[in-house]
Amino acid sequence: MASFHMITALLFLLTIMLGASNAQLSATFYAKTCPNVSTIVSNVLQQARGNDIWIFPKIVRLHFHDCFVHGCDASLLLNGTDGEKTATPNLSTEGYEVIDDIKTALEKACPRVVSCADVLALAAQISVSL
Repeated sequence: MASFHMITALLFLLTIMLGASNAQLSATFYAKTCPNVSTIVSNVLQQARGNDIWIFPKIVRLHFHDCFVHGCDASLLLNGTDGEKTATPNLSTEGYEVIDDIKTALEKACPRVVSCADVLALAAQISVSL
């Protein structure tokens, strides 16, 4: 009987915690810290398209593979022998060099502001709209 009350209390607390959460994404998150973020990402993507007409779907696929395992955390971009990048399902992903170019351009304009996860998400979003 005590375990029933414990489970009920835990479920109640979980419901309250989930219900109270109201996190929202914002299209203007970088408006003050890096106001040209979308333009920079778009420019790099358009330049990359000149070299590879398939770069937009490749970037969207990169974002999907990043989000698939442990959430959209840019862990797919990490180099190493035991990371997501070298996992069998991800060996066929491409477009890393374009993401690196975007990160470089953003670092020049807004040093240490835009996260790698946001770079990948913005690149995928803009790839869909171009």
